[in-house]
Amino acid sequence: MRGNYWVLKLSFLIILGMIVFSPIMGATTDERKQVDAAIARVKPALVRIYVVNVEYYDGREMKEQSAGSGVIISSDGYVVTNHHVVGKTTRITCTLSDKEEIPAELVGTDALADIAVIKLKPTKPRVFANADFGDSSKIQVGEKVLALGSPMALSQSVTEGIISNTEVVMPRLFGPFSKFTLDGEDVGSIVRWIGHDAEIIGGNSGGPLINLKGEIIGINEMSMGLAGAIPGNLAKSVAESIIKDGKVKRAWLGLEIQPRFKSSPVTQGALIGGIIMDSPAQKAGLQSGDYLIEMNNEPVNLRFDEEIPLFNIKVSNLPIQQEIKIKVLRNNQPMELKIIPVEREEMRPKTYELKRWGICGRNISFMAAKEMKITNRDGVLITSIRSGGPANEAKPSINERCIIREVNGVPVHNVQELIDLTNKLDIKENEQLPVLVSYDQRNERRMTVVKIGSKEIEDHGSEIRKAWIPINYQVLTRDLAEHIGLSTTKGVIVTEVFPGTAAESCGLKIGDIITHIDQSEINASQPEDYDVMPTMVRQIRVGTVITLGVLRQKTPLDIKITLPRSPAPERELAKYKSDVFEFSVRDLGFYDRMKEKLEDKTSGVIVTEVKEGGWAALAQLSVDDIILEVNQNPVNSLDALKSLLETFAKEKIPSVIVKVQRGIHTQYLEIEPKWDN
Repeated sequence: MRGNYWVLKLSFLIILGMIVFSPIMGATTDERKQVDAAIARVKPALVRIYVVNVEYYDGREMKEQSAGSGVIISSDGYVVTNHHVVGKTTRITCTLSDKEEIPAELVGTDALADIAVIKLKPTKPRVFANADFGDSSKIQVGEKVLALGSPMALSQSVTEGIISNTEVVMPRLFGPFSKFTLDGEDVGSIVRWIGHDAEIIGGNSGGPLINLKGEIIGINEMSMGLAGAIPGNLAKSVAESIIKDGKVKRAWLGLEIQPRFKSSPVTQGALIGGIIMDSPAQKAGLQSGDYLIEMNNEPVNLRFDEEIPLFNIKVSNLPIQQEIKIKVLRNNQPMELKIIPVEREEMRPKTYELKRWGICGRNISFMAAKEMKITNRDGVLITSIRSGGPANEAKPSINERCIIREVNGVPVHNVQELIDLTNKLDIKENEQLPVLVSYDQRNERRMTVVKIGSKEIEDHGSEIRKAWIPINYQVLTRDLAEHIGLSTTKGVIVTEVFPGTAAESCGLKIGDIITHIDQSEINASQPEDYDVMPTMVRQIRVGTVITLGVLRQKTPLDIKITLPRSPAPERELAKYKSDVFEFSVRDLGFYDRMKEKLEDKTSGVIVTEVKEGGWAALAQLSVDDIILEVNQNPVNSLDALKSLLETFAKEKIPSVIVKVQRGIHTQYLEIEPKWDN
């Protein structure tokens, strides 16, 4: 252990020496003068930032200390840094270059650009030394730069390097759906990093990258062998917006753009990979597979990934709520459409801890609603649950990604309403108060009684086979029956009716309470009794007409239903394995369609395996992708895909374009096999 200590200490001193002396090593007299002048100009504006950050997990607000860097950009004390340094902070303290400590407050933050602004709060008004931005669009590869910051929370230091690349983007080998995200925001969608080789270590984040004129040309963000800085022009514009409005207002269209494939016959424009439902793009009539060739009277031409951030910035600068013209190519035919940009919403609104519930939750953003495939954005999205807390141990429990819709019959539209409602409850210290909660779990509308401080655990039943009733349901517990005001305490509550099935045809509705099957009582009153009803149904022959005893809003009904056969399990669905393209697929099953809310007209096959290192893997095809088209041929069945792939293999097609659906997104992937002679 003692030997390891000295090895670590020696390594630390070597790194420290590299940080402190790297500007000096190898510099000529003239270069050293330039370096000294640049440092003298910017170092007084450099700050070391200590923060107490908050994270939300396990149903709690967790606090942790961290450190980063920043640079003062105005004489009244505005400081630019990274969002990931201060974006979730509850306390900020800044150390100036002369070791003076001054508290600061968060002015605003922008996860999409990973830029934040804080303001120094001295006890008395004063003038601060500040640095100026240069024009980052004029930098050149090979130009010498200095990175200032506080690596490992050390005193401010400087490292030297050169600009290696002015347009760094995430490598395509990571996949089209793999992104560098912060709080759900794809930073790389608008940032082309300035790559440089000045030493960057943890703690440098938020510090300035400067040229030898002492001008800020970037804000250092990350290091993956090569350091990456957010371009100064982008950082400056974001900071100015935050200082003015407290946030950045951006236009949004709902387009998912990708560069043209090199095999594409189209010679201009950008390929529209996908359209977000209910977005301006969808309302304007744009379609996946269109080529966008003009936007707001400016030509669009995307050939490389490096051009995508510049395009997205142009989109973000479009006039909000003002109609613009766009031109597309659809099946090689030009079309002119009109579109109205809307203001872009943040992906993840602020998270809150609700201690008396044992949960953390947030409001539901537009994109979160789309990802979850829901239309109603009212309620509180649960992001984490405290083990042993009231919500977790209710019967049935409320789980992560559930949405609280009502409490004691009162609609809950957002987090603040849930907080206000909770504060109004007469909850005495060390006492329990049961409340009736209506919540959504996946596609189901469920209910439970949360006894604040109670300890009951839900136990779901097993898989339904043979004859079945095409619904999801929950057991009517004694607590639920009591709070609903029912005299009966046995049965199940319908939480989802599968569309297009016998359950929908016979008239079953969400909220119906099924108490009997052919006058036999469903003896279920605890979550552990979940399998009682399907066990009764399995005893009956498929095709038999049975009568369900139902309570609908306390009114008894008899509903007849012809029992269908339960859907084929996944293992029984037809499968196909392509040895040439090295992936496997199977038919879409009933549960696939219900889970993904696929329309009946949606056809395709689902990917079950992608061989590592194979052609499909190199194209970033993934398990659970739904293959919709291959080389513009619809994939209507497993046999259709098999026939197409075998034909392509026989003809040695050099490029196979596969259109896939992944969640709410569609994307075109290019498989490029190298055929053996």
